[in-house]
Amino acid sequence: MTMKDYLSITPEIQQAIDSGKPVVALESTILSHGMPFPQNVEFAHKVEEIVRGEGAIPATTAIIGGKLKVGLTSDELDLMCKAENVGKVSRRDVAVYLATGKTGATTVATTMMISAMAGIRIFATGGIGGVHRGATETMDISADLQELAHTPVAVIGAGAKSLLDIGLTLEYLETMGVPVIGVDTMDFPAFYCRKSGFKVDYSAKDANEIARILKTKWDLGLQGGALIANPIPKEYELDFDEMEAVINNALNLAKEQGIRGKDTTPFLLSHIKDLTNGVSFASNLELAYNNARVASRIAVEYSKLS
Repeated sequence: MTMKDYLSITPEIQQAIDSGKPVVALESTILSHGMPFPQNVEFAHKVEEIVRGEGAIPATTAIIGGKLKVGLTSDELDLMCKAENVGKVSRRDVAVYLATGKTGATTVATTMMISAMAGIRIFATGGIGGVHRGATETMDISADLQELAHTPVAVIGAGAKSLLDIGLTLEYLETMGVPVIGVDTMDFPAFYCRKSGFKVDYSAKDANEIARILKTKWDLGLQGGALIANPIPKEYELDFDEMEAVINNALNLAKEQGIRGKDTTPFLLSHIKDLTNGVSFASNLELAYNNARVASRIAVEYSKLS
């Protein structure tokens, strides 16, 4: 078998890829491990509607029945949202899930990997994983960063999740040669907050400029992707200092309960939601919708150039 034998791409998405139409990849971990049922079903449909409304084709990814799925049916979407025996799959887990037929939700790293295999260049998520706080002792660093360094897919997100060590995350990306481009901002966003205290490498004024930068990078044969840092809309932003206090509280809970590795982020996001009385969850939805909107505009501009 070859790589293509493992890929299952819906006819609509395959036709769009073949004809150079704009396609936006979407992950499924946010559905299976980031939101409760049935709110995640509503979210999934709304994100796809936003992508289509901007003139692009949505391509939600997952691992189901020994196949790398690019585009899901309504039944498959429900399967991922109900999340019964659905694992969280990063690059290291892909072969295991394919060979054993397990159902897996795709992380940022895995969605990038599948997108590249399928020929999709643009991917919208909430925010990337990165270097966790305390990583100098735990070595807890998300596989998302290595994927950005090596896989030619642009990731549009609200920066890095604010529960991470953002300074070290940006240092890591710089070392690996990953450009961090702000969407009309020089401030690197911290998921729920528009500013983190750190800067992006470059501020692009619009989707066309971002598309031209991406095309130039890949025309040159430069390895890897790019992080497109898109701040949460102002009306949904949370206070930075208040969020720091909430995050530190959640981190202490995780430490007390021995939560580690890939279980850390879902645990923290769940407790942050509880500690903010659900306000952070509402912000999470809005930033994800905004990222899908901006990613679609970039995909449309990139398709014109290509």
